[in-house]
Amino acid sequence: MICFDNFSTGKIENIEHLLSLSNFKLITGDIRNLDQCNLAVQGVDFVLHEAALGSVPRSINDSITTNEVNVTGFLNMLVAARDARVKRFIYAASSSTYGDSESLPKVEDKIGRPLSPYAVTKFVNELYGEVFSKTYGIECIGLRYFNVFSRKQDPNGAYAAVIPLFIKQLINHHSPVINGDGQFSRDFTYIDNVIQMNLLALTTSNSEAINTVYNTAFGESTTLNQLINYIKYFLSEFDHQINEIEIKYSENRIGDIPHSLASIQKAKQLLNYNPQYSLRDGLHEAIKWYWENLR
Repeated sequence: MICFDNFSTGKIENIEHLLSLSNFKLITGDIRNLDQCNLAVQGVDFVLHEAALGSVPRSINDSITTNEVNVTGFLNMLVAARDARVKRFIYAASSSTYGDSESLPKVEDKIGRPLSPYAVTKFVNELYGEVFSKTYGIECIGLRYFNVFSRKQDPNGAYAAVIPLFIKQLINHHSPVINGDGQFSRDFTYIDNVIQMNLLALTTSNSEAINTVYNTAFGESTTLNQLINYIKYFLSEFDHQINEIEIKYSENRIGDIPHSLASIQKAKQLLNYNPQYSLRDGLHEAIKWYWENLR
């Protein structure tokens, strides 16, 4: 197993338990460097491409870097995989690809127009994946992630994801700020469901299941107001004062999709996907980790 990462958004501490394993190799590098990409895929049969520069606001503030990482870096990895005769290339796509489509639930073959530079880059990934599968014969599977959250997710920085950010603020007795009136909704997806999807895409022998994209979600819609109430409820098991913390509201963010809910029928049918963690289940697991590690 080879891990290729520049740790621009992650921490090496998260994989310290793997570094001493004989079958694990770490290459510290950047997907924007084609030579390093070539080195990373030598002798590799399968690639799980999770690297990207996330965050819609970051892409609005710095479109060039987002494009360099998410498009040029993605293409570098595809080219390297092609030249190394990699059999299957599984990559992190995004629910942002649905753009301004108002249809719910989101079905893989019905998308709208992108609403942010980040969304543009993730749509381009899908186009490149399709072209490389048709032109060069490499098996490509895209997984459209819907608002993934997990334990160990970094709550710090200007572009921290909403769930770890809210958890950190509430633990410190600070009032979280919701953009808008809290009625925007998302299909929040716990990391263990995402891991299941990656493993299914990696191991499937169903010819109908390759060279396509899948929604990777739980298939349940939750408003931001509901989300914050769930977080407060689980945290109040450790600190009852958290239940009394006021929630603040601000303007909607540019580029945000009002509502997002995934259909997971395609993944169920072709990959036998069966997500085990609802939002509440995942929050219960994640919040225990944050309580033990953020205080």
